[in-house]
Amino acid sequence: MTSAPIFTKILRYGTILGLGIAVIGGIIGLLTDGSRGLVSALIGAIMAFVFLGVTAGSILFANRVTKNDILNPAFFLIVLGGWILKFVAFLVLVLVLRDQPWINLTALFLAIVSSVIGSLAVDVFVIATSRLSYVSDISLPGEDGKPSLKNSGS
Repeated sequence: MTSAPIFTKILRYGTILGLGIAVIGGIIGLLTDGSRGLVSALIGAIMAFVFLGVTAGSILFANRVTKNDILNPAFFLIVLGGWILKFVAFLVLVLVLRDQPWINLTALFLAIVSSVIGSLAVDVFVIATSRLSYVSDISLPGEDGKPSLKNSGS
């Protein structure tokens, strides 16, 4: 058993969320501030989608590299490296974009915040509705062809 289907589902739903926020935010941005609002909302939605993808993607990549051994230090190195990369990229993007005359900071901010809240909701929904065994390398009595204790007559 692996968590890959769960993170794949998170990426799929995150894509739908990103597209939805891009469309809705783009329309609202266009109506409120013209092309400046549209571009700002699209940039915010793209930023959030990329950052959501980095998180799920780094976990999927770390699972593949460590062969699903989450106690392997390489797993933590890859996932933490993805988070640090995300944090630095976010800071750089915010610092670069904040003084641009073609950016509506309100539209950018609202798109990023709605994307972050939406991605948290996607994570909660997928985790709450998915099933993953706590233990994957054991077999219960009766699963391996041998009779269980109840059926053994003792």
